Amino acid sequence: MVEPESAPRRRGRPRKGQSGDTRAMIAEAAAAEFSEKGYETASMRGIARRAEVDPALVHHYFDTKAALFADVVKLPVRPDKIIAAALDAPLPELGASIARTVLLAWEDPKVKPVGVTILRSVVNGSAAGKLVRQFLLRELMSAIAQRLEDVGIEAVSAQQRASMVLSQIAGVLILRHVVMAEPLASSPIEEVIAHVVPAVQGHIEGLRAGR
Repeated sequence: MVEPESAPRRRGRPRKGQSGDTRAMIAEAAAAEFSEKGYETASMRGIARRAEVDPALVHHYFDTKAALFADVVKLPVRPDKIIAAALDAPLPELGASIARTVLLAWEDPKVKPVGVTILRSVVNGSAAGKLVRQFLLRELMSAIAQRLEDVGIEAVSAQQRASMVLSQIAGVLILRHVVMAEPLASSPIEEVIAHVVPAVQGHIEGLRAGR
């Protein structure tokens, strides 16, 4: 008796019993690809080639390059998703939305220990820190700049404003959680947010000090 052929496996789906091994294999290949080429240059197709799997299989486990990177470096939060949610606010409230969303995320006791380690890696010049910097610039600054372009701000100006927004938020996070500069380190988070929001909104609107 001829046994019936099994149904063809859908493209991009792991074979039964292989899911754990395949996911780990992709993550290992991604770590090597990011390390060798950097975040900006590494691609999902390149990672698939290194892992010797179909690119669709990489997308089955990790929907975006940002998701794969976050998994590889064990980010406690997805900064790209945090920013995406914050950017839904109308322009006059955008500074408050970004500052509140990002700064509150780092106050979470489940996030803070790993988050502080990542912030330290960003400033200490390590290879891991370089990758995280590339990730933040690509996924966060570009998202903010695109939001500003969407409301009619010229591309070069949007990039400049986005970089200032990111520098403001990053500076607060580093001084509060890594350097632990007082009184910032022990100030109530709502007080910190209240001080930061006008500066962030000013960068968004392209305002200069004293105007």
